[in-house]
Amino acid sequence: MDRSLPIPDAVGVYTFPDDLAAAHRTHQEQLARRRNSGETIIEVTAPYDGQPYLIEQRHRAGRPVVVIEPHHDDLALSASGLFLTQARPLTVVTVFSRSASAHASVRARRPGEEEISRLRAAESTQALRPLDGNQRLLGYHDACAPYQPYESDLLDRVTADLELALAELGDWREAELLAPAAVTRHPDHLLVHDAARRLGCRWFWEDSAFWQTYSLSTDDHHLFAACVGDTLVAEVVDITDVLLDKLTLLYLYASQLQPLSAMYRPIRHAWTVAQSVPCARRDRFAERFYRTAPR
Repeated sequence: MDRSLPIPDAVGVYTFPDDLAAAHRTHQEQLARRRNSGETIIEVTAPYDGQPYLIEQRHRAGRPVVVIEPHHDDLALSASGLFLTQARPLTVVTVFSRSASAHASVRARRPGEEEISRLRAAESTQALRPLDGNQRLLGYHDACAPYQPYESDLLDRVTADLELALAELGDWREAELLAPAAVTRHPDHLLVHDAARRLGCRWFWEDSAFWQTYSLSTDDHHLFAACVGDTLVAEVVDITDVLLDKLTLLYLYASQLQPLSAMYRPIRHAWTVAQSVPCARRDRFAERFYRTAPR
């Protein structure tokens, strides 16, 4: 793929959002030329602002994956690069699919839980199209600030409903489960992580909270490391070649972050993850996953 990706170094971090948007526009122009030449490039549309984007259609292969995500955009934020790189048969189960959470400018135009929930589900439908993924919604309401620890009976109900949803997929135990590692301390992420473990999940994505203030993310990571110790083994997946397609998926979730240039935060984190690998080139981007350590 012809691409020129910006690097958020000591100078570029201040221009990175604009540089990234410019790289994405160039990528879209390249995809348009590829579609005109007959390649399998599809159009997806952001439900909130109606903006169309082009993206390459992936073709699934290998062992099926069932992703258990807390909210509609969680997979796209932290783990979509993996599936853009290595497309597999994919089902995404969204637990807390009822929500009034959206950017303030979006809530002013589309007020109410029912409207926002519909919008967010439509965003996920569009984001899953290039991955040829299936979507299932459990219908729980997301936690509201100020956040409190989740109730144990809620964990029991969610676990039971997840088990039923998985049973509807057929022999789901042939699939690989993937869930959030609960790096962020959001109670919905903590609950989904614990429910997934009950169901035998041993593979997790790094669900960092993309705070505007980086020190908050650092605090989350420090606490996460202290909690898990050596029970999880990290693995880093290079997503450099699909980075701009991942940005397309993030743009589809326009209800969650405005202006769209703010979507640079997960991409900036992907650069940080890649640079954590010894001798990594400075133009690499990556996502981090964890597996339970052998006993």
